[in-house]
Amino acid sequence: MRSNRRRLLLPALLICVLLAGIAVFYREISNSEIPIDRFEDRALDKAGRSSRMAVRPDTAAPSPLPPMSLSLKLIEVPKPELAGQFLRMWRVSGPNICGALREAGIEMSEWKAASMRNRNYECYFQRIYERDEARPLSSTFLKVRGNEMGDILEIRAKIVGPQTDAQGRLAPAVLRIFEIIVKQACWGDFEDTLTSIQNLRNVEYERFGAYLSFTREAGSENNFNFALGLKATSDPQLRTRTYFSTDRWLAGSNPGNVPANVILIDRIGTSMSARCA
Repeated sequence: MRSNRRRLLLPALLICVLLAGIAVFYREISNSEIPIDRFEDRALDKAGRSSRMAVRPDTAAPSPLPPMSLSLKLIEVPKPELAGQFLRMWRVSGPNICGALREAGIEMSEWKAASMRNRNYECYFQRIYERDEARPLSSTFLKVRGNEMGDILEIRAKIVGPQTDAQGRLAPAVLRIFEIIVKQACWGDFEDTLTSIQNLRNVEYERFGAYLSFTREAGSENNFNFALGLKATSDPQLRTRTYFSTDRWLAGSNPGNVPANVILIDRIGTSMSARCA
């Protein structure tokens, strides 16, 4: 009888030990899950706060810029009457300077095409005072060269055996030609060169986009060449001249309905007259 009790007691003890171990095992597992859940809860809570902060508008951020409208004043075409304030330009047309020379008694030709197939226009004056069988010994030649719109490109002259006074200065009748040209050009800073021309001294003057030269011809003591014209050399001068150039603006036919990229100019009218004010 005792032996049977012992046999039953041993399995019962093993079962109790097994149950106790299982209970301890589950208790450890439940305790270890607590920090994991708390960590997950903290992560979710932090993500929620971050999302709420992102959604909330930032009061310190600058407000968006208002839409900008392009003013028509920014694309207005250049006004030719203002060009003289920014760059060197002819303030007289070819026909007008030819007319001014004729009024002074210099027999300039009319402003016309150089030839039937040539788009260059010009007026000129030539007088031969003395010559031999081969060439003129004393003469004056003057040419104003430009285009069909009346723009002056260059003025050239050649004096052979110039008439002079007792002091060796250029005769007033010939000097008058250069005085009229410089006056009509309205370039006051070029007037000082007239003294050198009067005394038949070489002068080469270049300033602010224009040039004047009066030089003795190489190999000849009694021949002189004169040239006057525009010469924009610096980058600002070139950009300004391009801006005011009418070649880059279309010519419209209706002055009352002219788009922003159109300019109308009377090339031989008052805008090109020799008003130096």
